[in-house]
Amino acid sequence: MRVFVTGASGWIGSAVVPELIGAGHQVVGLARSDASAAALAEAGAEVRRGTLDDLDTLREAAAESDGVIHLAFKHDIAFSGGFEDAADADRRAIDTFGEALAGSDRPFVIASGTLGLAPGQVATERDGQASGQTGGHWAAGPAKRLANAHATVALADRGVRSSVVRLPPTVHGDGDHGFMATVVSIAREKGVSGYIGDGANRWPAVHRSDAAHLFRLALESAPAGSTLHAIADQGVPIRAVAEVIGRQLGLPVASVSPDDAAGHFTWLAAFLAMDSPVSSAYTRELLGWQPTGPGLLDDLDKGHYFAAPSV
Repeated sequence: MRVFVTGASGWIGSAVVPELIGAGHQVVGLARSDASAAALAEAGAEVRRGTLDDLDTLREAAAESDGVIHLAFKHDIAFSGGFEDAADADRRAIDTFGEALAGSDRPFVIASGTLGLAPGQVATERDGQASGQTGGHWAAGPAKRLANAHATVALADRGVRSSVVRLPPTVHGDGDHGFMATVVSIAREKGVSGYIGDGANRWPAVHRSDAAHLFRLALESAPAGSTLHAIADQGVPIRAVAEVIGRQLGLPVASVSPDDAAGHFTWLAAFLAMDSPVSSAYTRELLGWQPTGPGLLDDLDKGHYFAAPSV
């Protein structure tokens, strides 16, 4: 297929592009900077210059493609107080792709998330599916992003082979600058590897290579309207994460009380306190997806997260 990919030079996209090319697909990647364009060209992809706000560019690229994988999200503004604006931009892009692909039965795959789906319970692909399920424990921005996933699934009724790949809070691997790298950075700064309360709360996780493989499988064969979970580790206790970090950095491991968590972990505290185990049993059965990369704790123990201070 000729596949248009947004976010193609990002953390997930830079693994998805070679995964697609290695399987014989032709990739056209959206690039908003010279650096992104150079990275895509080096990876063997065709470059389409533009941003998520260039809706005409998105529409034309989708119309010229056999399928679309939408990975881009304005994380830079989302985590600096503008999550609603980022979700609104995401919705405009999704609606544009939907219009371009309507009636074609071509695949359209987007990235979404698993945090907050079923707190304290093992979330499945069936959770968070009700179109009205956008309030409750979801803040306005994340609620809008969940609604975007609902809109994508609904495109199946308009002749689009749409699917949503939900990602865990940590998609780990060498080069990660996300949640895990931030936790390591905080431990370095504070001189202690901390966890909140008893640290029994669980986070799901997946290696970047396994996530990339699932996006390809979704593009190639996911049924219209599918919701998929890119989950390898169903739930890793945060205390176990803190213990590996403490061992790797030679730091003490200690509990941080819930009252002190915001002061210690800053913006990450609310996420780090969540108990959000997630199953991918349905996804594995549906597409034959079997993660082969290292689990989160094994990946942390490889040492690449500790080679140099995070930036």
